[in-house]
Amino acid sequence: MNTPTEIKKVVPGRFVTFEGGEGSGKSTQIKMLADRLNGARLPTIVTREPGGSAGAEVIRHLVLSGMGKLLGPETESLLFAAARDDHVNQVIRPALEQGTWVLCDRFTDSTRVYQGKLGKVDPKLLRAMERVTIGGLQPDLTLILDVPVAVGLQRAIKRRGSAVADRFEEEGLAFHEKLREAYRQIAAEDPNRCVLIDANADQQTVGARIWTALRDHLFSTAAVAESSKA
Repeated sequence: MNTPTEIKKVVPGRFVTFEGGEGSGKSTQIKMLADRLNGARLPTIVTREPGGSAGAEVIRHLVLSGMGKLLGPETESLLFAAARDDHVNQVIRPALEQGTWVLCDRFTDSTRVYQGKLGKVDPKLLRAMERVTIGGLQPDLTLILDVPVAVGLQRAIKRRGSAVADRFEEEGLAFHEKLREAYRQIAAEDPNRCVLIDANADQQTVGARIWTALRDHLFSTAAVAESSKA
């Protein structure tokens, strides 16, 4: 197995996205992974969608306030696309070009699930927006954190405390069940990029599962050899 020093020599900046329903533990696990990568002297940044850049954060506030829902799923998708365009150009691409690892809390799969599968936005429209906003940029690895809906919603309530539920947290149980199934379907359809992580466990156990997935997909002998050719 490659040591952190050996990995650093041959592995460039990588783009890893975290996906999952409400309360799946993405924020916690991203921070844990970033700490581990930085500890291995692999420069790493953490970002999020919607948001992550100055312009995108303005749109994030608009979307999560519920305005996007009032305007309809197509318009909401356009708002997400505008935020992603700014985020990719201002943060993600520059970091990857410098050899920095980028860990992103949600990316295009969230749009495909929330606005596509659940909002019934035409997949052709979503693909067209992806071509404009990200071009050929794709995550090297997508970690889909999976928890039973009841568990995730209880976690979200506890995390939120006395704060008001956002645009997506306030949706009903049926919405979140469909959300979970849509993510599981994406993982099944694209196993080369996506890994479904059982996140119904303590933080350290989930973190170990994530590290194993990262090691197998990005640090294996084959993955490192392929990276060195790029």
